[in-house]
Amino acid sequence: MTFEQFETVSLFLGIGGLIGFMLFIVWDLAKESQAGRFGTFILFLALGLGLLGFLIKAVLVEVIEK
Repeated sequence: MTFEQFETVSLFLGIGGLIGFMLFIVWDLAKESQAGRFGTFILFLALGLGLLGFLIKAVLVEVIEK
């Protein structure tokens, strides 16, 4: 495994871990604040849009580089 491959794998594993941790934080926030179904949905929707933007950016970078 080259250093570049290690960096790429580490980047996606690290970011994946951070995304999972953020989802846990939002779930815990919704649970502790007793947000209800709609409030929890809105919290996850707002976070989901940010994650979707990150994923779209990653896909676009890969498409443009090839």
